[in-house]
Amino acid sequence: MSVYAVGLDNVGEMVLLNGNEAVARGAIEAGVSVMTCYPGSPTADVLPALAKWSEKYDIYTEYSTNEKVSAEVAAAASMTGLRSLAVCKPDGLNLMVDFLSSLTAAGIKGGMVVMCGDDPSGHSSLKEEDSRFLARTCNMPVIEAATPQDAKELLMTSYDLSEEFSIPILLRLTTRVCHVSENVTLGETPTEKRKPVLTTEDRYSTNVENVIACKSRLNELKEKFESFPYNTYDGPENAENLVIASGPSYKYAMETRRLLGLEKSVGILKLATIWPMPSNFILHYLKPAKTVLFAEEIDAVVEESVLTVAAGNISELNKIKFYGKNSGHVCNVNGPFMGELTPDILLSSMSEAFKAPYQKRTHKRLGEALSLIQNRLPNRDLALCAGCPHRASFFGIKKANEMDGRGTIVIGDIGCYTMGIHNTGYKLIQTVHCMGSCVGITSGLGKLNRFGFSQPVVAIIGDGTFYHGAMQGVFNAVYNQADLLLVILDNNMIAMTGHQPHPGTGLDPLGREIGKVELRSVLNGLNIPVTIQDPFDIDGTTSVMLRLLKETGPRVLILRRACTLSAVKGKEKPKVYVDKEKCLGDACGCGRLCSRVFACPANTWNSHEQKAMIDEALCNGCGVCATICPQNAIIVEGEVI
Repeated sequence: MSVYAVGLDNVGEMVLLNGNEAVARGAIEAGVSVMTCYPGSPTADVLPALAKWSEKYDIYTEYSTNEKVSAEVAAAASMTGLRSLAVCKPDGLNLMVDFLSSLTAAGIKGGMVVMCGDDPSGHSSLKEEDSRFLARTCNMPVIEAATPQDAKELLMTSYDLSEEFSIPILLRLTTRVCHVSENVTLGETPTEKRKPVLTTEDRYSTNVENVIACKSRLNELKEKFESFPYNTYDGPENAENLVIASGPSYKYAMETRRLLGLEKSVGILKLATIWPMPSNFILHYLKPAKTVLFAEEIDAVVEESVLTVAAGNISELNKIKFYGKNSGHVCNVNGPFMGELTPDILLSSMSEAFKAPYQKRTHKRLGEALSLIQNRLPNRDLALCAGCPHRASFFGIKKANEMDGRGTIVIGDIGCYTMGIHNTGYKLIQTVHCMGSCVGITSGLGKLNRFGFSQPVVAIIGDGTFYHGAMQGVFNAVYNQADLLLVILDNNMIAMTGHQPHPGTGLDPLGREIGKVELRSVLNGLNIPVTIQDPFDIDGTTSVMLRLLKETGPRVLILRRACTLSAVKGKEKPKVYVDKEKCLGDACGCGRLCSRVFACPANTWNSHEQKAMIDEALCNGCGVCATICPQNAIIVEGEVI
């Protein structure tokens, strides 16, 4: 229902949308013409929700090769007077920074918004990062949404501000806002589309004078923020106890105040405009306050900005006691600058700051439940999906490395195969940084022979990540003739974030065929020898890897097999089972190769019979476990997918 509701024309109707879908709806109502992104959670749902309605509302949607290109494509539309939206997460915003720091100075004509989904606690990320710092580095205003309805309205308002001040604006959501659902009121959709105009007289360049002009525009925007309607206050007049909150923390603060019974004594100031900070607006509520508590995620951005405002008015505000992340009073179990803020954390913080005792909620029933299931549930490691071709790739690479015997170093990257740092990938991968970095790191290690470094090094990357960020590293390896063995795990999609297309698939967001960039052609154009191998042929993969480990210079192995979750969709899966007469269990001496070593969640061990067994509900029918069974005890009926 939600994605369907995004494009409805039912003005005034309330529909259930999550934050990502609300942004997509806001883009439609704002008259956005171009929307770009590279898929990344927690924002991966925005483009699919908008693409579904792209033809009806004449919106161009694009999966760009990476986030920097995404920002550039969106900016091109805004330079012609069209409105554009670029969507990312903080990792992608890192890539945009170089371009955005120039764009804010050069200016734009049509409105441009960068919607960034921060991920407190790293639910879908390797790390936490606060995008508000990056935006300030780029001289880009920051507006933060607390709810899906907030997100829709603030997105639309951001376009008006972007055009008034000729500057792109960052709209910040966090994971909880991106994924939570609430009733959102549908507004009017535009009846006319803008026409792009770019003349030979238009100039968009970056120089010192333009940076100075950008600073001047930011000062004007700051004045606008002083009366911004989405900065709100709720509570008693001239409250001595004040909470300053932003994002979903505002909702937590409202709930916590109610639970503590402090509605008549505590005021809550909701800030939507994070930077530039509306100083006078904040001062109005600071002056009567004696105790102020900050509620925000992830870093103390609002807190430090408000403290700066207070320091400039020290004679009036030196009586205030401030509680927040910097003081250690608003603190997650991992510390004040790690993890999500929750109502439970705020209960403790507000209780201490405002001297409001409360009885901590007990979890008696939870404790009883945990005691009942203790030692009765099997532990299950983080694992690749049953049938994932990456598992077979890792197995073949591991065998080759062990047979080579020189202590091969394996450098990893970002994708499903990042799981190679765990048991599911035999702990094969030793480093994980940012997208595409495995190539540069491996190239660097490949130039250390003169210093006595003699171990082979293998870089492992996925097809989507290769197109996203590996090419510059490949150019560098060819140019400097580094010893680079690059293994590309090609499963024909960006699988980790929801099976989105990339240049190698030749598909657009709606699944239509467009231009295709073939991996082998690109690499052959750089005179890099390329071998393509099916990872399900484990013996063949092992043999090829052994050969490539002994060679030198830039060379590439493409292990190509479609993502199993995509391959089995709508098809009858082969039946895979264990012939218990052939399986010798521990007596075989294989070390439970299929279940313990191969680490497929569908392969388990029957401790009663001391035999291997396959969970048919989990098995996706790849049948690779059959190829590694020394007793040929695993049977595959049907065509292997």
